[in-house]
Amino acid sequence: MHAITIREFGDPDVLEWAEVPDPVPGEGEVLLDVTASAVNRADLLQRQGNYPPPQGASEILGLECSGTVAELGPGAEGWQVGDEVCALLAGGGYAEKVVVPAVQLLPVPGEVSLLASAGLPEVACTVWSMVAMGAGLTEGEVLLVHGGAGGIGTHAIQVGKALGASVAVTAGSPERLDRCRQLGADLVVNYREQDFVEEVRKEFGGADVILDNMGAKYLGRNIDALKIGGRLAVIGMQGGFKGELNIGALLGKRASVAAAGLRGRPVEDKGRIVADVRERLWPLVESGSVQPIVGQVTPMAEASAAHRALDEGGVFGKVLLAAKS
Repeated sequence: MHAITIREFGDPDVLEWAEVPDPVPGEGEVLLDVTASAVNRADLLQRQGNYPPPQGASEILGLECSGTVAELGPGAEGWQVGDEVCALLAGGGYAEKVVVPAVQLLPVPGEVSLLASAGLPEVACTVWSMVAMGAGLTEGEVLLVHGGAGGIGTHAIQVGKALGASVAVTAGSPERLDRCRQLGADLVVNYREQDFVEEVRKEFGGADVILDNMGAKYLGRNIDALKIGGRLAVIGMQGGFKGELNIGALLGKRASVAAAGLRGRPVEDKGRIVADVRERLWPLVESGSVQPIVGQVTPMAEASAAHRALDEGGVFGKVLLAAKS
């Protein structure tokens, strides 16, 4: 098969479309003929040499994909050859074929196309596991989403609204903020010009749940923005790895801080998340309340161009890589 390989760690030009051995499904795994994958910021870090795959995972980039079931490995249950699915991966999505544990597969939901569904598994499982399962966002609460114009952010806005929450977002331009508002955001904050703590407090008295992709840079301000009993869910480190936490402020608000990624979790843990997503979130996708937001589709062989687009920050929503024209 063909797949994107990394010639050496560096800028997007190190990505090459090359022949590699076909993967073979093992116990409990399924082989997919890939229709499309999606670009995530973790892929950019791996390309740069800063995010190695977990032990035993494919060295090929790609944390999600869509495609058709081509073969069932020993003990794989619940699926048949020919099923159209999307999948949460630990790696391997930038390829014509990929193997994935059967418990990490999801059916293509409702009227969503097979191509567009490639951009759902990673954002859906990340947002749902942190915001709904972890932080327990409920109707009437306030969700603050940092990076509202990205793949995670555009999905989180819709999930928050579908759960009955008020949603505030940060983004860096009036155009991107306008599009966030069109997705349902109740409050939009230009982080280049406004203080999100001040704005969220003024509008809502603070946030009950904050979904944060910045990490260290926003740590103290996120605590300041929380209501009493608030929950901070950290999913990224775009603003740095180490920050100072005011324990007194955390205690005073009876607040909590949680941080988690998906890629390194055990298969059983991912399977539990995928099952909850299928039961509770997928009906919202099938009804159209939550939709995949696709900002750009690029041929998979031209993955370097897709990485460059995400690096430059001009895409609203997900960047997809089409394995088949």
